[in-house]
This record gives sequence, structure tokens and C-alpha cells, in this order.
Amino acid sequence: MDKIGQALTKLFDRHRIVFWYDTKRELHQDYDSLELPDVQKIELCNNEFAVKYRVLREHPNQNFLLYHEGPQPADLDNWLLDVQLAHGEFRADQVAIWLSELELVLEFTDVIQAHAEFFQAVKRKDALKKLLKADDTARQIRLKMLAVCTGSEPRMDAVVENLLQELADGRDEKIKLVGRCSLDGFLWEQMTRCYGYKSDEQPGIRDFAIELFKSCYAMGTDGQVKLTGDALVFLKRWKDSRQFEGGFETLSGECAEVLGIEQDLAKRDFRELIELDYFRLIDQKIISDLVRAVESCTVGSGDVSLWVRQRRQGHWYCEYRHLYEAVDYAAQFTHALGETTLAMDSLADGVQRYSRFWYQLDQLYRKFTYHVRMSGQASLMGSLTEQIENLYSNNFLLKMGDSFQTFVDSASKWEALPVRKQKEFFEHWVRPFLSKDNKVCVIISDAMRYEIGNELLSLIRQEDRYSAELEPALSVLPSYTQLGMAALLPNKELTIAEGDTGTVLVDGQSSQGTASRIKLLEKASAARATACKADALMAMKGDDCRALVRDHDVIYVYHNRIDATGDKRESEERVFEAVEETLQELIRLIKKLNNANLYNFLVTSDHGFIYQNRAIDESDFSGVDAEGDQILFRDRRFVFGKGLVEASSLHKFTPEQLGLAGEVEVQIPKSINRLRLKGSGSRYVHGGASLQEVVIPVLKINKKRQSDVTAVGVDILRGASSVITSGQLAVTLYQSGPVTDKIQPRVLRAGIYTEAGVRISDSHDLTFDLSSDNPREREVQVRFVLTRKADKANGQEVILSLEEKHAGTSHYKEYKSLRYLMRRSFTSDFDF
Repeated sequence: MDKIGQALTKLFDRHRIVFWYDTKRELHQDYDSLELPDVQKIELCNNEFAVKYRVLREHPNQNFLLYHEGPQPADLDNWLLDVQLAHGEFRADQVAIWLSELELVLEFTDVIQAHAEFFQAVKRKDALKKLLKADDTARQIRLKMLAVCTGSEPRMDAVVENLLQELADGRDEKIKLVGRCSLDGFLWEQMTRCYGYKSDEQPGIRDFAIELFKSCYAMGTDGQVKLTGDALVFLKRWKDSRQFEGGFETLSGECAEVLGIEQDLAKRDFRELIELDYFRLIDQKIISDLVRAVESCTVGSGDVSLWVRQRRQGHWYCEYRHLYEAVDYAAQFTHALGETTLAMDSLADGVQRYSRFWYQLDQLYRKFTYHVRMSGQASLMGSLTEQIENLYSNNFLLKMGDSFQTFVDSASKWEALPVRKQKEFFEHWVRPFLSKDNKVCVIISDAMRYEIGNELLSLIRQEDRYSAELEPALSVLPSYTQLGMAALLPNKELTIAEGDTGTVLVDGQSSQGTASRIKLLEKASAARATACKADALMAMKGDDCRALVRDHDVIYVYHNRIDATGDKRESEERVFEAVEETLQELIRLIKKLNNANLYNFLVTSDHGFIYQNRAIDESDFSGVDAEGDQILFRDRRFVFGKGLVEASSLHKFTPEQLGLAGEVEVQIPKSINRLRLKGSGSRYVHGGASLQEVVIPVLKINKKRQSDVTAVGVDILRGASSVITSGQLAVTLYQSGPVTDKIQPRVLRAGIYTEAGVRISDSHDLTFDLSSDNPREREVQVRFVLTRKADKANGQEVILSLEEKHAGTSHYKEYKSLRYLMRRSFTSDFDF
């Protein structure tokens, strides 16, 4: 009784007159006991004309419930048919009650009846009611019922994503519920309508998944395609969805096996696969072939970089990033080495050529070695790694070391003018700041060789409002920590202490430890000076850091990660990982000090290093050991002593030649050779006179007040026609200039939209980061696949839109757009 009353009340919210036909003649008692406020009840019994006059003429504003015991008369015999059609009808069966509860009109009776099981659960019914709109069609209502069953939004792509996720998870509750609610027929009709999916046997979600991967792979490889372009648009959306990418990856793997993708890929050239990313196997095939091609020098370095760049947009790139980067750096290294002539005219010429060009080979080798290690794929990369190691060691490191050694041997003084000496650091670089009453921070990163300083230069310049310049300096010899650190302090003379410690005196005072260095800084600089370790500074609270900057004019900060890692036998192979960490730590350090109101920085190093990732051969060790009247201190790349004996594989320096005070002589193995030292590693060494060890960076960094970083411009190049006549549109996008440190990459989302903002194509996430000076090499080709929704826009203008994310949000704003006229003929529906 309550249900009848509630249903009638809702009907009276919309209608003044409601008809009730008690077809089975079983609800007369309910009618009699029914009391509805402001509603007059009339029983129809051969009184139709009187009732019509009463409800229409006498009481035109009164609510009436007109009850008839028995079925509704035939239309010709129904004298109140016109009134009934203009107003509402109440039915007391279950379907009628559901219709009433959902506020749906009688024309949807068949829809409700066909899916009665759906409405047995109040939760489902309530969820559907929230989704319904007044102008819904029967198809839209069924789609919303599907959405409720699958826990998705009422869109076909969302329904399918949820069903595919369920399949990937090994469950079937949702698809079974769709069947129980008799919505499976509708589901497969829509799959045919939206994606062209038809099954030769029984349609199923697994069968659809296999066909989806098969057809989309075929679209990219000229195979047999059964599904429509909308299926490709769906697959791209699905794989790029953060919510469902796990399901995509699971089913991609399963379908690859079913479809024999590995066997098919084996027959293909990797170049035709560059734009495809539906299977993990595609990345494995491309990488495997690229490794072989780079090793055999059958592909150009520029092509490899372009292919790797294209793969960065792919779904699996993050998983294989280190392999792609390693192959790219290997190709760059091989190319650069082939272009390099390691000739020099003098010691100074060698230092300058290294700081301008040759350092890049050390950088490329380091990057290659780092990414190979991080990839964990030693077997795959084994042969290429061996090739790069041999090229680096024999054709670069040894050749350059031998060539430079001839000038080291003939030098009467250790200098390379016009390159500054390390011992002039304070007077040449620090003193000018103090003379102008400007505060300055000196950051000394132990073993940060020149090529690492060059990478730091680029990273700093990419930061907004930071400017940076890089100069080379010539380190003291031997190139080891105690002497290098001492040379960076204000000094008049440097003396290697006599003894077995290798410690250094600055103007007769010890330079060991932070306290000693602070004393030397205060005394010689005549300024408020201090020194600290980087770890301690990074641990400081904001107020303490500001106080440190406020109370001092010059701050020396000592950072030690590269040397601390490389100098130990058990960790030396991780030295290139330590370099990557160092670069990030130094940027954080600079930013922390800047936040404490410091704007001027000098970043330098005590010495560089040599690192060879391969095991060191017997030939890499000096053939003789150092001998003399007195051997004070031994290292892998130098010896201290007195009355040292000349030897063919060692070069002896007097303290005067090295610009040092005291009587301690120095011997250094020639070129890149090592001395044997018990319990010591041999891949990572320093102390000698190779360019990698003695050319150190001096970075001068300043934080400006105004922004100086912009994103590169991108234009849409209009082709010969502004009319879209087929199911695809190829567009050329042009990056207006090369990317630099200060002109940074721009990331855009591209798609084709109607005037109403409905997307009618697939969507492309594009990164414009090209650094070529050649305008033709900064053109990017994009192919858009139109969806079925494009048919509705035929004859209308549509918009190709490039959108950019609002910084720090998930919202987009339009960057640029171009209008096209959609004029597709019926023949474009056929796949000719």
C-alpha cells in the first residue's frame, strides 16, 4: 500500500490527472483505503462524460485519481483517451512501480521489463536513477545500466576499460552481472557499433581483447584489420590511462603470446616498428637490433638519437630507459671519436683542446657506462660494452695520455697559460667578490672532473634565474686531495710535509681538517670566513642557514661523494652513479643557500680522475717501481720521496718545477699507467698528470632577480589543403628554434575537436625538445585518426588544438589551434 501511495504521489508531482487501470481486479480494496492529500478519487463506471466535464470544466485546477476496475478499454471505446494521453497513467505491477520510481515514462516499459534482474537490487536502481536525464533514449538508459554493472562512467570506452581490467585481474563478476541483467546482447551490439567487433563464434571480452591488439598491431604493420579506427583510438587511450595501464600491460603480454608477436617481430626491420608500442616485445626487438646496428656501425648517430627520442613517447620507455640511453650514448661516442683528432702543439694547447672538445668523449663514456650499469642488462649489452671500453681505453685515453705526456716530459714548469693555476683560485676568483663587498660561497666537490662541471653548468642554466659560466683551471701536481684542497685556500706557498701522510702546509700552517682551513681563510682573506661540510649544511634548519650566510662573507663548503665512492675498491665501480647523485646534491645545496639570501657561488674541485670500467690489464701498470734515497709516500699515481731515481716509465718533478716549497720530490707514472698498491682499487685513480686528472672546472654561478627561462615556440604548419576528406589527417608541427639551457622543451597535447569541444580524434602527447640548428630537423610529423564522432561534424569546421598543462595542475589551456573543414564523402568509410 505504501509503495502505491509513494508511486502515485510522484506521478502527481508531474500530472494533475492520473488514470489507474486495475487490470486483474485485485486492488479495489487498496484503492478504497488510499488517502492522498489534495487528490479527489473518482471510480470510472459508465460515467465517463460526467467525469470529463467535472475534471476539465468544473475543477480545472484540482488533482484527480481516476480508477477503473478492469483492463483499459480499447482506444475506440475509450471516451477519456484524449485526457489520458495528455496526463499520466499509474500501473500497479512491478515494472510500473520501477518506472515510477525512476520517473520514466511508459514508453520505456519494454526496456525495464527486458532487464528486470537489474532492478532487483535497490543499490543498482538508485545508482541508475542518479545517472538518468529527462531526455535519455532507450540506448542511453541501457548504456547507463551497463555503467552501473561495470562500476564505470556511462561511456562505452569506460565500460570496456573496466571489463578489460576485470579480465586482467582474473575475475568475472562484472561481465557475469551484465549477462544476468540481460545486457550482454546490448553490450556486443555496442561493441560492433563502436569498434566494429564481431565474433565468428561466441563474443567475449577476452576474444575482443585479442582482436583489439591484433587489429591495432595490423594497422601499424599493414596486416589484416577487422576493427575500426575507433578501436585504435580506444587502445591508445587505454594504455595511456594511469588507472588502467596495469590491466593493459597484463593483457598485452597475454595477447602477444596468443598472437605469436615474437615470431612476427623476428621477420621485421626495427625501423617499421618505431611508432608502435602495444607490446613490450616491440621495445625488446628495437633495442636488440639497435645494439647490433650501433656495434656494427651500420646506423648513423643522428638516426639513433632520433629513434630513441621517438621511443621516449612510448608506453614502455620508462622500463627500458637506461638501455635506450646507453645505445644512444654509444652511438654518439663512436661518432665523436671518429671525428676527433688527438693532436696538440703544447701542454697549454692540450689543456685548452681538452676543455673545449675532448672532455665530451669522457662525458659520453661516463653516460654510456652509467646507463649500462643501471639497466642491469650486462649480457645484452656485453659485446657493445666491450667495444666501447676498447675504443675508450685504447683509441682515446691511452692515445691522448701518451700524446700529452710528451709535453709533460718537456715542461720545465707545471703551467698551461693562459689557463689559470689552481693555486691562484682564491686571488683570481674569490677575492674580486670580497673587494666589491659581495658575499660568495665556494663549493668544492671532491674529484668533480671538468666534464662533470660541464654537465653541472647545463643543469644550473636550466634553472630559472640562474646564470653560470665555466672556465678550466690547471690543478696542482700531484692531483690528489690534500694538495688540491690546500691550493684552493688563500696561499703564498704550498709545502708537502716530510713524512708518510702526504699532508700539505699552507704558508707553514696545517691545512688538514675544517678548523685549520677556517683559520687560514680568516687570516688571509681579512673577511668574515667559515667552512663546513655539505652534509652538515644540508641538515641545518632554515634559520640557522640564514644566520650562517648573514654572519659570513665567504663560506667554503666541502662536498665529497665521487672521491669517497671511487677511492674504495669495494665501491669504485659505482663512481658514475655517485656522479649523478653529486649533480643533484650540488643543485640542492646551491638552492638552499640561495634561499638563505646568498646569490654568488663558485663551484670547483680539488682534482679530476681516470676511470676505466673494464678490468685493468697488466700493461696498464708501470713496469718499474719507484726507487730513491727515501720513499715517503706511495699512491697508485704518484710517489713522494728524496733522491728519487729516474726511470723510463716514471717522470720526476722537483718541487720548484711544480711551484711547491720544501724538498719533497714527486714521481708520476707516465700517460695513464698505475703503480701497484696493496689493497687498493685500480679502475678509479687520480694523482697523475693526465688531462682527466688535472683539468678542473671553475663554475661561476649567479642568481638573478628576473626570470630568464622560456619554453620553445611551436607552430602548426598549414598544408596545401585545409579540408579533411578522409579518416586520417597528417599534420606537420614546427619547433621554432633549438632547445637550449634557457629555452626549454615544451610539452603539448594535440587533438581534433568540434566547435562544441568534443574530441573526434586520437590524442597525442608531444615533447618538443629538438636541439638542432637545422629548421628541417625541427619538424615533427603527427598523424591523427578520426573517430566515428567525426561523422556528425561533416560539413562543419573542426579545430586542431594544441593544449598545454597549467603548471602544477591536471588542467589544460589552449596553446595554438588551426581550423579545418570536415568534408568526408561516403567512400571514406571503406578501407580501400
